[in-house]
Amino acid sequence: MITSGATGYTDTFARDHLPPADQWPTLEFTTPLLDYPDRLNAATELIDVPTALHGADRPALRTPDGTTWTYGELQTRANQIAHVLVDDLGLVTGNRVLLRSPNNPWTVAAWLGVLKAGGIVVTTMAALRATELTPIVEKTRPAIALVDHRFVDDVHAVRDASAPGLTVVTFGGDADDDLTRRVLTKAADFAAADTAADDVALFSPTSGTTGVPKVTTHFHRDILSIDNTFGRTTLRLEPDDLVACTAPFAFTFGLGMLVVFALRAGACALLTEKVTPVELADLVAEHGVTALATAPTAYKQILKSGRIGRLGGLRVAVTAGEHMPQATWEELERELGLRVIDGIGATEMLHIFISAAGDDIRPGATGRPVPGFRATILDADGSEVGPGVEGRLAVIGPVGCRYLDDERQRGYVVNGWNITGDTFLRDDDGYFFYRSRTDNMIVSSGYNIGGPEVEEALGTHPDVVESGVVGRPDADRGAVVCAFVVLRDGVSGDDAKAEELQQHVKERLAAYKRPRDIRFIPALPRNTSGKLQHFKLRQIVESEGSA
Repeated sequence: MITSGATGYTDTFARDHLPPADQWPTLEFTTPLLDYPDRLNAATELIDVPTALHGADRPALRTPDGTTWTYGELQTRANQIAHVLVDDLGLVTGNRVLLRSPNNPWTVAAWLGVLKAGGIVVTTMAALRATELTPIVEKTRPAIALVDHRFVDDVHAVRDASAPGLTVVTFGGDADDDLTRRVLTKAADFAAADTAADDVALFSPTSGTTGVPKVTTHFHRDILSIDNTFGRTTLRLEPDDLVACTAPFAFTFGLGMLVVFALRAGACALLTEKVTPVELADLVAEHGVTALATAPTAYKQILKSGRIGRLGGLRVAVTAGEHMPQATWEELERELGLRVIDGIGATEMLHIFISAAGDDIRPGATGRPVPGFRATILDADGSEVGPGVEGRLAVIGPVGCRYLDDERQRGYVVNGWNITGDTFLRDDDGYFFYRSRTDNMIVSSGYNIGGPEVEEALGTHPDVVESGVVGRPDADRGAVVCAFVVLRDGVSGDDAKAEELQQHVKERLAAYKRPRDIRFIPALPRNTSGKLQHFKLRQIVESEGSA
């Protein structure tokens, strides 16, 4: 299946820039929950249906300061934002709308409002700097940007430099034209745009190993599919759950947990903008969180802090974003009596596709394909291998990789399979066991960091001749960014210079991408053709063991 019917969009940019049909992954809809009508707007299913089912007065969103939005309030704000987009800002169906904000209620309302109006959401993290936003804007060509007023400067810089037609509207501030004021004059109802189930609803940029973001495309039906697979069959949120997740909405892990799964279940999401693992543990206890999703790094730090008892009220816990060590999983079970749901997902696949819950969990294994997905292991030639043999993880389901106008599509989809970039093996019972990443991605505290973009940022410093960036194993974070740097003649490589280079990177990239470990060397290892041998740098740091 490529596209099933007529688009509901006037602006056909997204559909026009999908990959050619022969580069698409195989898509399968193998359960009754995955049977969709041709016309579908995901926002209707996410806010209108649960509001009618559970009541307008039911809490939908909370923040640590005590703010609560009900389902009815969230529905009204989403509808009013849709009116602002269409009536005031001239949104045409199929236009892209950039969102830049930490996790807060207005961001959720804006996300839903864009979908209702027939726009396509381009989710970005507030932490990204102008240099990181620029390629995303240039690739997705948004007409409008809705931006938290605290994070607007970089968007203005991108607009002024390369997107002069971009309309920027802030929210949460004191300006007379702030979105939070514009909505006050708008009607509380809005007829959702008549979108096709396979109209693109979401552009999600990835953190690629080349430093140039790939933009994944996801349809209206895809947003529901992640709930109709992992959400409904494995996570199983209940209406009385209070859900917390540390991942930002720009990470589809966070979007799924806090928006898609929570709203469709009639549950409430506790939205935090930025918390440390210890602060997270205290918030879980203080607010009575019953469902928590975060990276293994956070669970490990909570255990080390001695505050694991603060998680004692959890009904369900989820981890993804990086491998969960079996020892950590077993310690959590001993301390809490809770079997943490591990899972692997990908931005290309929108959310988790291999997992297990309850008695189906096999310690040490990531799990089995959730209903609606199937998976296998491929060798280097693309042939399937049997149990016990390591190889490339390959997945097929109701969602799949469709990069926006990107030649790298050919590398991710092979013979219909989505190739995730992970090495796994499968046992005789169909459980999948993680082994390693197969690409140059650095996964640190659940964040994907492309080494080449850090190298590029370092290279703009006048004292840096060249650099090689790899992941160094780390007991707390899984890995940290380690940079081997060659300085120009006459410049000393000392602690002060390392701090200077770290600050230089932080001024150009999100702070979490900075190299925490900088090592000065006279030359980088290269092969006879002059190609940098990253594997030799990895051998150095891996031989040292975890720090």
